[in-house]
Amino acid sequence: MKAFVDQDVCIGCGQCEMICPAVFKLNEGKSTVIQKPVTAENEATAEEAADSCPVAAITFS
Repeated sequence: MKAFVDQDVCIGCGQCEMICPAVFKLNEGKSTVIQKPVTAENEATAEEAADSCPVAAITFS
């Protein structure tokens, strides 16, 4: 699966990086996806990170 972070929505709180550092990293105050595509072993944690995003900036395809 592929993860996406909407840069216009992201507030840079860092929740996603704290929960799933293998997939998300803060860069210049916004979250970015560093694992493309998300590996099967990280899918559940990446989804947990997305669920914890206070502004729902993370989506998957």
